[in-house]
Amino acid sequence: MANVTFSKVNKMYGSSRIVSDLDLELPDGSFTVMVGPSGCGKSTSLRMLAGLEPITSGEIKIGERVVTDLEPKDRDIAMVFQNYALYPHLSVRENIAFPLRATKTPRALALKRADEVADSLGLAHLAARKPKDLSGGQQQRVAIGRAIIRQPSVFLFDEPLSNLDAKLRVETRTELLQIQRRLGITSLYVTHDQEEAMTLSDRIIVMREGQIAQQGTPLEVYSRPTSTFVAEFVGSPKMNLIDGGIERGIFTSDSGIRLETQEIGATGLVTLGIRPDDLLISSSPEPTLSLATVELIELLGPRAIVTLRAHDRVLTSVVGAAQLANVREGSIVGLSVRKNSSHLFDQASGSRLP
Repeated sequence: MANVTFSKVNKMYGSSRIVSDLDLELPDGSFTVMVGPSGCGKSTSLRMLAGLEPITSGEIKIGERVVTDLEPKDRDIAMVFQNYALYPHLSVRENIAFPLRATKTPRALALKRADEVADSLGLAHLAARKPKDLSGGQQQRVAIGRAIIRQPSVFLFDEPLSNLDAKLRVETRTELLQIQRRLGITSLYVTHDQEEAMTLSDRIIVMREGQIAQQGTPLEVYSRPTSTFVAEFVGSPKMNLIDGGIERGIFTSDSGIRLETQEIGATGLVTLGIRPDDLLISSSPEPTLSLATVELIELLGPRAIVTLRAHDRVLTSVVGAAQLANVREGSIVGLSVRKNSSHLFDQASGSRLP
């Protein structure tokens, strides 16, 4: 096991800068998830750590060893791809054992170790099967087993669950986290799915245009986003953002939305952010924020996503289904904000205000 350090790492493709001055440390034994929209540099960063992409400038270290110029095979890393890349002619046991066989480990010892890994992943009863006889989730576990057997210093995961259906994705995500916790191997996981990022990570890194927009624990990033970009990207449904101005502790927008609160200490043009879970609705229209019309109700078991129109603004609220007893599509409701839960951002830069 080892910590991983990126120091002023840059990646250029011609005149295009893909990763810019990346400074990052992955603590020993941590599970770090890098998330962001397509083209933000997250997969490129992972591939540079793996040695699959040369860096333009900077330095990458695994433990105390500089690996910037080392071949992938010399970096003591194991990688799990979106594509399982299993050998179709080999059994589960032989696929898992392959990395050891490639290093000239005696066949009997490699297969014995493969059986131990297969058993730890719940694959023992499938050890003799070929990949074509396995489900997608089982194939992904074989790919993970093939990475585990090498006992590397670092695990790298490049969107490994994106080929699975929703149910298998959740199940495999849980298994993957349990495996990492048990082994304690430093892991970097890349995904565009912010739900995966929130549920898997010890630390989350939100990337934007080749730079770190924010990093911290999932709770820190969710509860105190440093910009409107992070606020919208992290959280589902995304945060409600309303442009307006503040004067004497009162927020107002051109659309007629108004909020008076002691939390607001800023003045001037701002963007007010409200998480859908913190936007409260009431069937008795006595708002502290605005009146709104219910446009759509999406029931999700015990919870519901409610789409509302307040003047010319579309807002989203997440409420308990029981709260909708007297609310229907087309109803006029009152909106209020949970105490101490609003967020303020500078309207010009998008940066969080204190």
